[in-house]
Amino acid sequence: MSGMEDLAHMRAALALARRGFGNTWPNPSVGCVIVKDGRVVGRAVTAPGGRPHAETLALAMAGAAARGATAYVSLEPCCHTGRTPPCTDALIAGGIARVVVSAGDPDKRVDGAGFARLRAAGIAVEEGVLAAEGLDVVAGFASRICRTRPLVTLKLASTLDGRIATHAGESKWITGPAARRAAHALRGRNDAVLIGVGTLLADDPKLTCRIPGLKKVPDLRIVADSHLRTRLTSSIAATAREVPSWFLVRAGTDPERQRAMIDLGAEVIEVPPGSVGIDLPAALRMLAKRGLTRLLVEGGAQIAAALLRADLVDRIAWFHAPTVIGADGWPAAQAFGVERLDAMPRFVRTNSVAIGEDMLTELVRADAVAEAA
Repeated sequence: MSGMEDLAHMRAALALARRGFGNTWPNPSVGCVIVKDGRVVGRAVTAPGGRPHAETLALAMAGAAARGATAYVSLEPCCHTGRTPPCTDALIAGGIARVVVSAGDPDKRVDGAGFARLRAAGIAVEEGVLAAEGLDVVAGFASRICRTRPLVTLKLASTLDGRIATHAGESKWITGPAARRAAHALRGRNDAVLIGVGTLLADDPKLTCRIPGLKKVPDLRIVADSHLRTRLTSSIAATAREVPSWFLVRAGTDPERQRAMIDLGAEVIEVPPGSVGIDLPAALRMLAKRGLTRLLVEGGAQIAAALLRADLVDRIAWFHAPTVIGADGWPAAQAFGVERLDAMPRFVRTNSVAIGEDMLTELVRADAVAEAA
């Protein structure tokens, strides 16, 4: 098979993997395409909830046609037995002759052992096809495994001068309907949405993905509320039995308030105290331990500043409207002590697109771009 055909089929596998974003945690979203004599005979993405794996589903679709075929997989096939048998064994049993992979698996139970098992079975293996794209697709899972925290995307919706509300607190709506729909899609592509209690008290959001069919697993809302000030009548608390809701509180927070929130169906997670509020690095480690790989942070200004100060923001999705409020408006991030320009968090623009009358600018941290280069 030609190099151009390999690239085309791997792009298809990566596109399938992206479809699973937000639906497969704690497992990575993996895409698999099986090709026999130039024809696609099987294709799949990891199932919602992380099981079955993509390879197993694609092999089931291919059936007997898998024998002698090539499998294109976005991530190194697993070789350990967990809740499902190893995908390497399924590929071997299916008679696959060649496996083409984009990214290696950072999980120490795999990390090259999957490739080794396939080669030991006589299967030809090619690694690193569209490697940069593969690493980007697996970035959330890799962050959970290697950095013990989810990949954090900070979503901002502001005016051109970086204001998220007027001085009186009015913020609905700075951006238009098209941008808000795109923000819902962003929720759908992440495992969970996190806000600070200030945003909850000011806006009483629902924090759900309201695009039918996009989110195939339940929405997960997380509120950083160090002293559990959330009103029991708030939208999130009142619907906690229907939509999973976690509250991150300082260890030792009023047990009665915790019990009242738990009685509504929410989960309360005690986090060590930080200099202000909760210890955010510790909170993210706890979320990773619970399986989260991709976390969307929607504000407000205090938690945005705290995450930036702690160097915990990996990506930014900035929705900006063609408007100006002025210095008396609320900033997108509160002060967090930057005194020198070389101390500023730096990001690199990866995409900029018009959405209705607004713009969406996507950015990644500059050091991540430097490492990739």
